[in-house]
Amino acid sequence: MKYPIGIQSSDRIVEDGYVYVDKTELLYRLTHESSICFLSRPRRFGKSLLVSTLKNCFDGRKDLFRGMAIERLETERNAYPVFHVDFNRTNDTNPGELEKKINFHVSEWEKRYELPCRENELGYGDRFVEVPRSRQRRAPSATGG
Repeated sequence: MKYPIGIQSSDRIVEDGYVYVDKTELLYRLTHESSICFLSRPRRFGKSLLVSTLKNCFDGRKDLFRGMAIERLETERNAYPVFHVDFNRTNDTNPGELEKKINFHVSEWEKRYELPCRENELGYGDRFVEVPRSRQRRAPSATGG
């Protein structure tokens, strides 16, 4: 048995054959029966793995969830745009570092969804809001990431 010590990516755990405890029924309940959730857990307590699992689920990665609870619970498995921002490797003590990271992610989403880069016109918040708005106006053909 291979144990996923330090691995925070659900797709890597499943694809590489690590032991994976199926908690997708809880994930289903979280996404279908809850409204607002605040996840406050200590370091190394599975927050990143949970976010990775949510990302893969909403990306429509059905292959990763074969035989798991969510496969039988989720009758309609659509793909949705996913805006995943990972600050794990960001040194936020350096001035401007956080802004650079946010700008990078928003720019990547603008490219992915074929939107004009409006970096010189709008602030991060407005650009962030524009991406999902533009996705709603288009037919859902691409998955987010």
